[in-house]
Amino acid sequence: MTFTLMLTGDVNLMNVTDPDVPFRRVRDAFKTADLVFSNLECCLTERLNEGSTHVEGFFSDPKVTESALKSAGIEVVGLANNVNYGEEAINESIGHLDRAGIPHTGAGANDAAARAPATVERKGRKIAFLQRSSVYWATNHEATKHSAGIAVIRGHTAYQVPMYKMKKEIPPLNRPGIPPYIVTWADKAYLERFEADLAKARAEADIVVCSFHWGLHKDVLDYMKEIAHCAIDMGADVVIGHGPHYSLGVEVYKGKPIYYGLGSFSFHTGHGGVAHGDWIGMMAKVRFGDDGLESAGFEFVRHNQDNETYVCDLAKEEEEFLDIEKRSRDMGTRIMREGDHVSLKLR
Repeated sequence: MTFTLMLTGDVNLMNVTDPDVPFRRVRDAFKTADLVFSNLECCLTERLNEGSTHVEGFFSDPKVTESALKSAGIEVVGLANNVNYGEEAINESIGHLDRAGIPHTGAGANDAAARAPATVERKGRKIAFLQRSSVYWATNHEATKHSAGIAVIRGHTAYQVPMYKMKKEIPPLNRPGIPPYIVTWADKAYLERFEADLAKARAEADIVVCSFHWGLHKDVLDYMKEIAHCAIDMGADVVIGHGPHYSLGVEVYKGKPIYYGLGSFSFHTGHGGVAHGDWIGMMAKVRFGDDGLESAGFEFVRHNQDNETYVCDLAKEEEEFLDIEKRSRDMGTRIMREGDHVSLKLR
């Protein structure tokens, strides 16, 4: 028996007043999947504060958000985001999701709750979702033993003088003004903690999906690859990334798909209510059979001025396809067109 997962990038329903609008043009596409997961990049709260509204947080109307998610068929959400900020906002958001019966992962009243997977049973299978963020604020954002927050994997940055020829585009060191080579890596202690959480989830679930909020522009940085490969090595079946609001290249590692950046899925306004442009995102679709992963791919999505997300006509997205194709090829992965669908060569 086959099982199909649909996975999306950032969903921010700030300033949405009609719950039917954001997803009405993708509702039928969602119905082709057995389960839909989205990264929910907003807190469900009616209590706003100036600091969080203009600096850190995105907030949406709880009733509108619940109705929008349920009517669309988005059944599981991730909350480990740089804008899901503030203890009161996070706790209220979780309370609304719990009352609505929408499983969530990545944030909680303490670190144990934030790190716990969201596990859903469908068609006789247990599917576990774990989410972590490497993009977060230093001011009381990470969940601790006694405080609410999000689950994180801390990343580090170093600026290395290019003493050796590490990349062909880096000129020799004898030229004044040479920029540093940027090195990133995942914090060992945080990664080990994540490995333990993932191993436990793997032992209890049939399918494991790992979701990460990370990234900078369109680059797949070293720490992102390190975390993604670690997740697959420890038993994850699929890895998805989100955060920089760009569509990034995809990689097949040990026969498993890594979507480094699904981009925006429903993201009409950001900080200060400023409208976002005509972004392009990716809607991932992964199918499992009795013997495991059978296929993986994605479709491009955009949104219009009415804040409706819609599936793109791939023939009209040649520039975007070629960009993703090259970025994926650079990571050793081949992608192919199949109508409006893009498929990954898994083996």
